[in-house]
Amino acid sequence: MRKVVEVDMGKYKSVELTLDEAEKLLFEVSRLIGYESQDLEEAYRVLRNFDSFYDIARKKYKDYIVLSKSLNDMIRGAVIVDRLRLIKEGDTRKVIVTFDRRVKEDIIREALKKLGFETEIKRIELF
Repeated sequence: MRKVVEVDMGKYKSVELTLDEAEKLLFEVSRLIGYESQDLEEAYRVLRNFDSFYDIARKKYKDYIVLSKSLNDMIRGAVIVDRLRLIKEGDTRKVIVTFDRRVKEDIIREALKKLGFETEIKRIELF
């Protein structure tokens, strides 16, 4: 199966996955990078409580949940996850994980490969 990694103009990388795949991907990315950060722990919390966070986001008319980040992690460049978008399509729960700009494409690609996915990098430009 193929997953598309979208890279926007700000160099943030996004991948759409099912809820289970998203948690596995975050674990694999943190393992490859070699550390965990506060935003990653927050991302796990959001994913494990998907329905509650989905309901809160809809009530506040928010598409994305921006995760809290430690100032120390930001200074060290150790932020992994920038934001999450929670999606429900019928009974299927999906997540768009947007990684921080400092997470390298190669790491995301390798993590997806270890989960059994082929990857395609898609660069989004305005012009």
